[in-house]
Amino acid sequence: MKPHATAYSQRLLRGQAPSYERLQARLAEDGSELGAAPIAVHCGWGRLLIGHTFPDAASLAQELLNEQPGERDIALYVAAPQQVLGLEPAQLFLDPSDTLRLWFSDYRQSTRVFRGFRIRRAQSEADWQAVNQLYQARGMLPIDANLLTPHHQGGPVYWLAEDEDSGAIIGSVMGLNHHKAFNDPENGSSLWCLAVDPQCSRPGVGEVLVRHLIEHFMSRGLSYLDLSVLHNNRQAKSLYAKLGFRNLSTFAIKRKNGINQPLFLGPGPEAAFNPYARIIVEEAHRRGIDVQVDDAQAGLFTLIHGSRRVRCRESLSDLTSAISMTLCQDKSLTHKVLKNAGLKLPAQQLAGSADDNLAFLDEHERVVVKPLDGEQGQGVAVDLRTIEEVQQAIENARKFDSRVLLESFHEGLDLRILVIGFEVVAAAIRRPAEVVGDGQHSIGALIEAQSRRRQAATSGESKIPLDHETQRTLKVAGYDYSSILPSGEHLFVRRTANLHTGGILEDVTAILHPTLVDAAVRAARALDIPMVGLDLMVPAADQPDYVFIEANERAGLANHEPQPTAERFVDLLFPHSQPAAS
Repeated sequence: MKPHATAYSQRLLRGQAPSYERLQARLAEDGSELGAAPIAVHCGWGRLLIGHTFPDAASLAQELLNEQPGERDIALYVAAPQQVLGLEPAQLFLDPSDTLRLWFSDYRQSTRVFRGFRIRRAQSEADWQAVNQLYQARGMLPIDANLLTPHHQGGPVYWLAEDEDSGAIIGSVMGLNHHKAFNDPENGSSLWCLAVDPQCSRPGVGEVLVRHLIEHFMSRGLSYLDLSVLHNNRQAKSLYAKLGFRNLSTFAIKRKNGINQPLFLGPGPEAAFNPYARIIVEEAHRRGIDVQVDDAQAGLFTLIHGSRRVRCRESLSDLTSAISMTLCQDKSLTHKVLKNAGLKLPAQQLAGSADDNLAFLDEHERVVVKPLDGEQGQGVAVDLRTIEEVQQAIENARKFDSRVLLESFHEGLDLRILVIGFEVVAAAIRRPAEVVGDGQHSIGALIEAQSRRRQAATSGESKIPLDHETQRTLKVAGYDYSSILPSGEHLFVRRTANLHTGGILEDVTAILHPTLVDAAVRAARALDIPMVGLDLMVPAADQPDYVFIEANERAGLANHEPQPTAERFVDLLFPHSQPAAS
């Protein structure tokens, strides 16, 4: 083989797309055999088919059609994609993602140091399980490590980011050495499946994983790193541009399957829906249901299938009656209806005079204050123990509703159960917003940084307010905004676990106790509501004890991955649109 490319020769090659002719010419120049078998590298989630190693378009198209169920194959460096697509236009499509390349002569090492995690290779079954949990949280395909092409045969390497305090896997990336995989005459490499835990509180994990892969392949004498990124993924593109990646004019082909549907169906309605409306609109679009945008900012849209029309505001639809909606919005009515159904609830009364409020506090010792008609955790204060705190919380709650409720406070975990069509579809423990100390930055700075990450992960729907409730929570813990939290220490900065105030979710659908399932269905039937999010306080999701807190007629379906919430909601609205069972 010829010596590795120099910085000068790399500059000459920039902007040239890989092609059958040029790559084959380079192979001939190197004295390599041109008649070698086509190369496919298995990555655990599917195969990478190296386009220029296939003798003709027909053989590449046929190999794509051999894709196994549940996997996703990708044909790379296809110089004449029209020939391949022309053979199977109903089965194959051109990947709309952009390919980016970093020539290592352009790379500059980072001047910043990110701490709190280490990078290592995936080594054990526990590692693969952790990676798959991470990938599923990101809507990515899991890895079957038994299918991986062995590393000594040119197979991929998976690198992990491991939190130094908890040992949790908070990020992962796959790298492929092209020289080993297919004797690449351009001496390159590629990056795949970069993912960072959406709840990760450590900054810089994605950037460090990418840089580690770059520097690993540089140390192996390779010349460049390629990657594929969706054309509209601005956050990822911003990172790659900062690292020196450039656009590369090359093509990839995939097979039309359920996994790839968002790529070949094309965009849905061009409207700026929030995540809670978008997840429903995208599911409807996937099924061929027409979407009429009524008011994207308000989350209003109409779904049309044949002669049936259903208007929605996010997950609130025409199927929910005005009475059921009122029963959920008025928390005192919710309390009465569920109590009459024999369900367990906290003590409750309307806030009144200071003496009335004091009497309720003396009876229950710990109190929750909330507006009678409110949502998204606004105006809610929990675990109040003095009359001064109660009176201040009542004044804050009256900003959202003149009528304010007092409830007895109950210890436990905040459980959200989603019931659609009187069946439990998803359940999740909601945890309040928290920050992790680094021994350097103030709690106020940590909150602002975590809030920015939550906003980026939820399209602006979740952030941690710097309000009286956050200040009170810090004060109870013995801190304020200027305090320096010790390195590695976790601190809850809110008492309520609402996602809109920075809370996070842990899916517990699989372990939900049958008593809790029964209670949730009974509550939905008592309210006579076809789609509802029910909030309970529980000691644990797999135990039968509970206390109902409230019902939400417009629960967020986008918060319960990997459960099929949008699918079950559209099933409810349009039962005849359900895909035929295979």
